[in-house]
Formats: sequence, C-alpha cells, structure tokens
Amino acid sequence: MKRRQFLQASVGTTLATAALAAEKRPPRILLRSSWQVVNIGDIAHTPGVLALIERHIPEAEVRLWASGDLSAEVAEMEHRRFPRLRIVKGTLNEQGKASNPELGDAIAWADFLLHGSGPSLVAAKDVQAFLRHTGKPFGVYGITRGAFFGTDDKSLLDQARFVYFRDSASLELAKADGVSAPVMEFAPDGAFACDLRDDAKATAFLQAHGLEEGKFLCCLSRLRFTPYWQIRPGARKDEQRHARNEAMKEHDHLPLLEAIIAVARQTPLKVLLCPEDMTQMAVGKELLYDPLPEDVKPRVVWRDSFWLTDEALSTYVRSAGLFGSEMHSPIMAVGNGIPAIVCRFEEQTSKGLMWRDIGLGDWLFDLDLPEERRGIVPAVLAMANDPVAARTKAARAKTFVEQRQRETMEFVKQQLPVA
Repeated sequence: MKRRQFLQASVGTTLATAALAAEKRPPRILLRSSWQVVNIGDIAHTPGVLALIERHIPEAEVRLWASGDLSAEVAEMEHRRFPRLRIVKGTLNEQGKASNPELGDAIAWADFLLHGSGPSLVAAKDVQAFLRHTGKPFGVYGITRGAFFGTDDKSLLDQARFVYFRDSASLELAKADGVSAPVMEFAPDGAFACDLRDDAKATAFLQAHGLEEGKFLCCLSRLRFTPYWQIRPGARKDEQRHARNEAMKEHDHLPLLEAIIAVARQTPLKVLLCPEDMTQMAVGKELLYDPLPEDVKPRVVWRDSFWLTDEALSTYVRSAGLFGSEMHSPIMAVGNGIPAIVCRFEEQTSKGLMWRDIGLGDWLFDLDLPEERRGIVPAVLAMANDPVAARTKAARAKTFVEQRQRETMEFVKQQLPVA
C-alpha cells in the first residue's frame, strides 16, 4: 500500500473509532454482496456471510449494499431470517455522490466495507469508489481469482485489510500475481454458512412427489456455459457458447445419467432432479429425465419449477446427499452436514478445487478426464449404500469449514473499531 493510501485508511479508522467511542455504539459493517437472483447459489452468498457476522461478531450492526437486480421476493426471504437487516442499492459516481440518499447514508454510516463471496472481486468499481471517497477500510471474504473473470484488480486488492480466497488455487494465483494485501489466506465460501429454511414448502413438495426424508438423492446438472440469454430480457444469444454447450451436453450428462440409473436399480433410494439456476429445469428434463429407461422413471422426480434458496436448502437437508455438476448446492449441503459429490469441467473457475481444500477431494471429479469420469458412479453408489460413512465424511469437512470460519471472522472482528 502506498504511504498516502495507508495514511488515508489509518485516518479513516481512527475517526471511526473515535466516533464509535463517543457515541458508545456497535461497530458498523456495510456488506457489499448479492450478485444476482437467477441462481440460488449466488443468493446464498449473502445470507451466509450475514449468518457468520451474526454468529461471530454479534455486536456488529450490518447493512447490505445489494446489486440492482435483488428482487423483492429474495429480499423478503432474507428479511425473514434477518428481520433487522437494512438493504440499500445504488452506485457512487466519480465525484463520490451516491445515486440515492439511502446509499449515501449507508456509506457515511459504515465503519468498514466487507466484500462478500463471489466468483471474483465482483463489485470492484463500488469498492474502489468507496475507498477513494471515504478512506475507510475494507476487506474481501471468500472470492475466486482467475483469468476467466479477469485479474485487473491487483492495485485494489493490495489496499484491502485482508483478502480471503475460497480456494487454494486462487490464493496461489494472487501470490504469483504479486497481490500484496497484508493478510491473504484461504477462507470457505460464505454460502457454507447459509441456514435459510422454508420447511413447509419443502415438506409439501416431497410429500406430493412421494419422496421420504433420507430416502432420496438430489442431482443437479448444468451446461458448460449458463445460457443467460434464455432468462434475461434483451440478452443476446452467445452463439459460440451455445455451440460449446451443444457439443458437450451429452458427454457431460452421461455419467450423471448412469449414476441415476444405478441408484434406481441397485439401491432403495429415489432421485430428485432439481435446479440451481433458472435454466436448469429444462436441462434436467432433456438430458437426465427423458433418456431414462422406463423401469427407472418411476423412481426419479423431475422438478419442473424454480425455487429459492430457503426451500432448496430445506430439501437438501432432508436428502441422503447430492451429486452433480453444480457447486453451491453442494456447498450449502456440506455446510449443513449433508454429503455432496461435485463434478466440474475446464470452463469453470477454480472454485471447485475447494473440495480438496476442505478434505473432500475424492468427491471431486473432472468430467474432462476419462479416469475421473469412471469414478462417478461408484462414488454415488457408495454414498447411497453407506449413508453413515458419507455423513461422517461430510461432518469432518463441516468441522474444518467452521474452524476456518471462526478463525477468519475473528480477524475480521479485529479490523473493526472498538469503543
């Protein structure tokens, strides 16, 4: 950090501490999070970090600086869990003026800006504007760093009090790139701590479809590139990505299809095909449900509608485990003690490698490697046939995650002003 920037940040912290002491008030965190609502995993980042703050820094007050597309439905879900949470939206311009009074008040109110988990430093422009015009400190909690999303944020990360990366590959890349924040370590994705629930909806769905608690597995699948043009009004179809999806979709789904058939024929469990984003109901039907043999279909349920994070998580915790090619549903599952097998491919960022970081490397499979593809069906069957061993394994990973959460949130707490 340059001397001028260091002095500016130090003055900001000193003033915040003095104000806090004079007012005898709690420390104030402005959480910049909430990236999009078309994916239950992206939604889960925010309540996960909020739950961590609530658990480990209970004296702190928090406001959420959300992205513009945060929907009323998702905000209502978050308020059911965090009834006192205040949510603001908006941007800062080059002169540091907020686009609305609520955001301006939140920025003036805050002692510290915390950038939440995500695929990159998603809100880099907002963090830069906050730092430039307030001089107040900030930190980054649980991001991936990789060429897929660009790495032009070095100078900004250098100025953070801490940068926690959600996978070790991102941490090593940041070091190789010369990022020089004073603290750079591994910290689990904030979504591990998500504890939203809608038990009533989950129970009703399971009963309506003949799924008994502990007697079904969840399977989630995706295309190589999310076809956002199908769900975002006005979005242009990316022909190159569409072509790649079409070329690889059967290749990527065949091991999952084989696992579903094996579970249906060789175990007493059923399988629920469910989505993580709004495009995946159609993907699951085309590539996993429709090709099933007729004797297997009665043991497989295809969910034909999207859901929110609370209903999804209430479903996952009633299952015997998850498998598939999505990431954040497994994160939420393991964070709640439920086994989860993850498949990945080269188009994804390094976030999937966090499974190795938390001790679940043998539940991580690369769909581009033939020798790893062959291990998917045996791993799913082992999870289905020995639920005690699978839960024990998930519990060990959960314990490791919670230990890192305690350690890292303690450091976050140390960066806040004290009265």
